[in-house]
Amino acid sequence: MSSALTDLCRYPIVQAPMAGGASCPQLAAAVSEAGGLGFLAAGYKTAGGMYQEIKQIRGLTARPFGVNLFMPQRAAADPAAIEVYRHQLAGEAAWYETPLGDPESGGDDGYEAKLAILRDDPVPVVSFTFGCPGSEVLESFAKAGTLTVVTVTTPEEARAAQLAGADALCVQGVEAGGHQGAHRDDPAADGAGIGLLTLIALIREEGVELPVIATGGLMRGTQIAAVLAAGANAAQLGTAFLVCPESGAHTLHKQAMTNPLFTRTELTRAFSGRPARGLVNRFMREHGPYAPAAYPQVHHLTSGLRKAAAKAGDAQGMSLWAGQGHRMARAVPAGELVELLAAETCHARAALAPESP
Repeated sequence: MSSALTDLCRYPIVQAPMAGGASCPQLAAAVSEAGGLGFLAAGYKTAGGMYQEIKQIRGLTARPFGVNLFMPQRAAADPAAIEVYRHQLAGEAAWYETPLGDPESGGDDGYEAKLAILRDDPVPVVSFTFGCPGSEVLESFAKAGTLTVVTVTTPEEARAAQLAGADALCVQGVEAGGHQGAHRDDPAADGAGIGLLTLIALIREEGVELPVIATGGLMRGTQIAAVLAAGANAAQLGTAFLVCPESGAHTLHKQAMTNPLFTRTELTRAFSGRPARGLVNRFMREHGPYAPAAYPQVHHLTSGLRKAAAKAGDAQGMSLWAGQGHRMARAVPAGELVELLAAETCHARAALAPESP
């Protein structure tokens, strides 16, 4: 890893920020305590809620950690398409006996207020998803002593992040669970994502020299060794940590990772209006083909349905975000998983090293 990032953690292992509750303070703190870099997901939280969770992490560990922010999205969604989808979901609302949400209730996710808090009371690392901040924002964090990481899904996005002044990249392959972090949601590009190893190579071929945190379907130390060999400086894992006891994910979500009823993942707009990878279930099959490109409007529209499904114990109506390697999930404490991944990585790298003459 780069010298600046090396100082933050003993192992090149980053816990992905998973919005929606999985990346809670307990999980982030446990990963950091074990020598990885834990992350708090501030997406969908209020600025005050984010601040309180940062205080919780600080009360649990003195080790460095990061906070992830969602970039505000341009209002480009078609209101007519959202209304058509609302009518399609009427049966779901009746089934779960819960009203559909207000598509316009989310605002900008409190972005500016969160920036202000993070500048006034700095954390070691701040990462950004769904876009790249302007150079003035990145410079303000540099002055505060905070390292900045921008999530990218193409070489073009990587170049833009480097030009803007980011300190590092989170390079996300199409294998990743949850939302694809593309800077621009282009429906014409649905399903055209780039695999992680190829994406790392393409970014390096473009002459982008920023440190790379690789993410996308990684579940074992052998895979971490592979991305390090491919030119990454660290590996970020989400689904692998989702099933840990410290994770705030719903029990049904955790169980689904290794449930034989859920055998594959797909990218879908069904739950949020933006491409996200999850376990294929009834809701995804029935509504995915018709969901409009409308984030975060669709997210707010379906929020109550997802909560009602979870309350009813119905995994078929939940957004079960998962990477392609979900079947390899291991339900062990987060600190134990960090140590296990580190040992596997070390063993794999030693096996690849040439023997001494």
